Amino acid sequence: MKKTFLITALLLITLLALAACTPAAPPTEGSPAEEMSEGTSEATAEQPAATAEATTEATAEAAAKEVEVFSWWTGGGEAAGLEAMIKVFDAEYPDVTFVNAAVAGGAGTNARAVLATRLQAGDPPDSWQAHAGQEIIGTYVAAGQVEPLNDLYAEEGWLDVMPETLIPLISADGNIYSVPVNIHRANVMWYNPALLTELNVEVPTTWDEMFAACDVIEAAGKICLSMGTQWTAMHLMEVVLLGELGADGYHGLWTGDTAWDSPEVTAALETYAKALEHTNSDAPNMDWQPAAQLVATGDAAFNIMGDWADGYFSGDPAGDNLGLVPGEGYGWAPPPGTDGVFLFLSDSFVLPVGAPHPDEALDYLKVAGSKAGQEAFNPVKGSICARTDCDSSLFNAYLQTALADWATDRVEGSLTHGVVANDTWKTEIDTALGLFLADRDVAAFQEALTTAAASYGPGSN
Repeated sequence: MKKTFLITALLLITLLALAACTPAAPPTEGSPAEEMSEGTSEATAEQPAATAEATTEATAEAAAKEVEVFSWWTGGGEAAGLEAMIKVFDAEYPDVTFVNAAVAGGAGTNARAVLATRLQAGDPPDSWQAHAGQEIIGTYVAAGQVEPLNDLYAEEGWLDVMPETLIPLISADGNIYSVPVNIHRANVMWYNPALLTELNVEVPTTWDEMFAACDVIEAAGKICLSMGTQWTAMHLMEVVLLGELGADGYHGLWTGDTAWDSPEVTAALETYAKALEHTNSDAPNMDWQPAAQLVATGDAAFNIMGDWADGYFSGDPAGDNLGLVPGEGYGWAPPPGTDGVFLFLSDSFVLPVGAPHPDEALDYLKVAGSKAGQEAFNPVKGSICARTDCDSSLFNAYLQTALADWATDRVEGSLTHGVVANDTWKTEIDTALGLFLADRDVAAFQEALTTAAASYGPGSN
């Protein structure tokens, strides 16, 4: 009996083992098992693919939400002003990454060379800084590189708050091509009040008075007129031309009504040559900020520079500014002969043809032209708003005078900062200036300026 039970148990174990080793028969077509298997496989295959596709799309969309803005605001009040406007942009458009593509170099000397290379390569930023006037109209608009912004102006109501005198300078053939963020004054003479008091020197109102003051200042071992690299020499030149020729004579240089080879221009260039004799010997090695700092430290008495210097003088030292009190740490006055004339320029931004992120570029332009953007930017930058509805109480003592003068003075445009001459003409002037700074030959300089005007000035085409 016991033997029989053992044999039976062994047979059952063997049968179970064989069943386990035998492969399962495939389900018949259309069976529930097949349908479940296929459904599971398809779901398993489709789910990662769908997730990957959604992730890729989200990543691409996130990467597209950026705006690259190109400028030359990298130091002092300029950089601080841009950062203030970026904060407004970030608050308005938190899902858009602001890419600050600033290139160092005063007046855009380096930045515009980099920009030209990028444009030639078909690689424009989403927006770039440009000066209102011929720099925009005679250069970028003429080359078909920027888009009109009429619709944006209509949507934002900007024609009601932008100065009537400014709109024609950024327009051509009925189209508006840039968004101005500020108004700058180019003809400002900054000085050190304590040094002038110590030396018993009055602020000069003519160049003859300036040269007399220079004799006293230099006898005390100080620099009379601080200057920087070549673009600041051009800046000084235009201010001397304005002061010596008067507003009408200066204006005529750019319209063809004043002859570049006239005796009046000869005399003005001789005054300019004499002014250069009273500048610092290391001028070619410094940009405008260290040249202006010579006045702040009392190493120099005067510096002729635009009012972006106010932002540098008075701005927060934590932002590479000097933190001086306007009227105490530094003073200002019209350069000789220019009282009653506002030599202006305006920084503005454009929408390039082929902007990589056009929607985000328009978002930036909206902030640049907005009241909030300009009120954040200008008091720090050392400029007044392009808009006419900004809160004047936001501006310091110097900028209050600029606001008043902008409303009452005669307005003329800057050469150095893009208002009166297109890039080709300005480049020819700059080339002639470089030679003049080396040889100080007034006759040769005037001849080169006359040739440049005939070739590239009004009526040259």
